[in-house]
Amino acid sequence: MRLLDRYLLRELLVPLLYCLVGFFIFWVMIDLINELGSLQEAKLGPLEIAEYYLVKSPGQVVLVLPIALLLGLLFTLSNHARHHEITAIRAAGVSLWRLSLPYFGTGLALSLAVFVLNEFFVPDSDNRAAQVRQRHGSGKHSGTERGHVRNLGFTNARDQREWLIGVYNVEAAQMVNPQVICTLPDSSQRWLKAARAEYTNACWNFFDVLEYRTDPAANSAPVPTLQTNLLACPEFTETPDQIRSEIKIANRLALSASRESDLPLTDLLDYLRFHPHPKRSDAWWLYTKLHGRLAAPWMCLVVVLIALPFGAASGRRNVFVGVASSIGLSFAYLLLMRVSLALGASGYLPAWLAGWLPNLIFGCAGLWLTARVR
Repeated sequence: MRLLDRYLLRELLVPLLYCLVGFFIFWVMIDLINELGSLQEAKLGPLEIAEYYLVKSPGQVVLVLPIALLLGLLFTLSNHARHHEITAIRAAGVSLWRLSLPYFGTGLALSLAVFVLNEFFVPDSDNRAAQVRQRHGSGKHSGTERGHVRNLGFTNARDQREWLIGVYNVEAAQMVNPQVICTLPDSSQRWLKAARAEYTNACWNFFDVLEYRTDPAANSAPVPTLQTNLLACPEFTETPDQIRSEIKIANRLALSASRESDLPLTDLLDYLRFHPHPKRSDAWWLYTKLHGRLAAPWMCLVVVLIALPFGAASGRRNVFVGVASSIGLSFAYLLLMRVSLALGASGYLPAWLAGWLPNLIFGCAGLWLTARVR
């Protein structure tokens, strides 16, 4: 790395770190003021309160990281411009694009960090925080209500299987009173009814099983064909992770939830494997959510393109102009993102365009403005 790159990177990382820490402390203080009473009722001590905010922090970090990067970049570039450092660097034969390589590298690294947080930490952060809050409670919400799903039904349209489950233990991958209706290639059906089932050795094992068959040609009632204490069904491809994805997304479809950071890509892809041809309204929501998830991390790279023309222009400017600009640009981006995702989920925009529209508009605007910087 060149000496110039190390200098520019160091000058950026210091205000970026200050912004991140400042935003995080501000969020904790505001939330603590609102939640202190309920946290005291939950009998949480100081260390448990700190743990509570630590497990909740990934979602907040994902939200404020692009804003902190934009604010840090505008502050850094404005500071360089005020002292004519950018003019001197460009006069030495270094183009603005070459000068900005450390900033793009930082944006790329933060984009990857946002992707990892969104996929592996954010989706379960609310559940982990709820477990911390209920640690000293009566336990009425920590047993069957949290770990079990009653009267679960779903369809694997790809493999032509319908599942009806009396009680499903999400954590242990165990079923009580499961029924599976399989449609075979000859249009006949195979019905399985069992007292319970569990997923072991990558296979569903059913206990106290009754099997029935139907003949579409005879148009008769199901005929019993098998009764056994144990039946292994390796042909059933539904894994516990896929069933968990089915539960999550089915609940969100029913509630018309619209959060961007609550569903990892694996859950969306698993659901689409089960339902390759969802109904139109569900397809709008699912594919808009999918493209929104893919586009969200790259906001950090778009932020670099936005900041370059605003911060690198020559002239002496008040640093507070950069603060106001970052706040205004962040609100404009978030507003456009909300509107485009809502239009995509309603079918007014193609799903791919709804997910990527904010990045396309702000990215192209940043490229055009940066090319005009003198």
